[in-house]
Amino acid sequence: MNILILTAATGGGHLRAARAVRSYVLENTDGSSVEVEDALKNIGAGVDKTICDGYRILATKAPALFGHFYRLSNRESSLSDIVWRFSSSHAKKLLPLIRSHRPDIIISTHPFVTEMVSYLKGGGLVSVPLICIMTDYGPHKAWIADHVDAYVVSNEDMVPKMEDMGVPNAKIYPFGIPVENVFFTKSDKETLQERFGLTPKLPVVLIMAGSFGVSKVLRIYRQISRSSAAFQIVVITGRNKRLYSIFQKKITESPKKTKLVFFTNEVENYMRAADLLVTKPGGLTVSEALACNIPMAVFDAIPGQEEDNADFLISHHMAVKLGENDGGGDVVGSLLKDSAELNGMRSSCEGFDKSHSAANILSLINILYENSKAMDKNPEC
Repeated sequence: MNILILTAATGGGHLRAARAVRSYVLENTDGSSVEVEDALKNIGAGVDKTICDGYRILATKAPALFGHFYRLSNRESSLSDIVWRFSSSHAKKLLPLIRSHRPDIIISTHPFVTEMVSYLKGGGLVSVPLICIMTDYGPHKAWIADHVDAYVVSNEDMVPKMEDMGVPNAKIYPFGIPVENVFFTKSDKETLQERFGLTPKLPVVLIMAGSFGVSKVLRIYRQISRSSAAFQIVVITGRNKRLYSIFQKKITESPKKTKLVFFTNEVENYMRAADLLVTKPGGLTVSEALACNIPMAVFDAIPGQEEDNADFLISHHMAVKLGENDGGGDVVGSLLKDSAELNGMRSSCEGFDKSHSAANILSLINILYENSKAMDKNPEC
């Protein structure tokens, strides 16, 4: 079976979800081919740059405007049609890529790409099943397309909302957003703390800082580090060299023991070593944290999908929201002093078990593939 996963780089989550599916399928099947392709880059550098840069600039430089268009396009069909017009005008440029892979199944992890493949299916240019994996915790009309065979969504709350948008219940599968298996493996917390040079049994606050603006993350760090609660801090800056350099100076002034980490391949182990994660509520980061059963303190949510993600976490007792003004130092300190509340949040994270997401997606792939073959043999059925 040939599986083609199409994605786009408007944020890292779409690609990480695609890679998680690819890894699981290759590890658990014999003879299957699974390829991940960036659809926008294949269409053309200009389109890719326009969409990716446009998203980044709006989300970071004009978040209120981004949120306004996000909410409005989820209500007004005229604005939703913009996505359709864009996708339909570029969809045929995907045909050479699709035909070169000769897929039996197409999976999309991006709304624009989903609409493009749906358009091609509607025109009879593509006939294989299309699975859409939605990478946030609230639905949006941009993801909904006429010729999608199955939607994999992050949680059960999304099912009635998508039905209200016209999606048949039989097409909605609340399997959870797929993440790499390493996030589901278990490790001893104190052993990890010792290995990372942390003080065992002293609470750990992990700050995933790479996606924040420099001034915002510094403000968060200062406020948290001034809390009277007893804890230590780990800051992961990712590949942000400027932020790492600034933090090298700031941690020497901090009243809290702080471990500074540049890019690391052990994010899952740092999550397991921690008691609380301070992060932006991106869909994949949230999913990886939930897989590690770590409660979150969310901050700086992009209006729109990240606000939906934050609302879901807070309503299900898996996260708290940090204030814009004080940086959340009081919130974090109070939470770390209240072990019952923190343990309750961790239990809620444990109860949100999507560890079988990739396995369920593979089963769905097999079902749609077999149904498609049966239809090919009996076209009148």
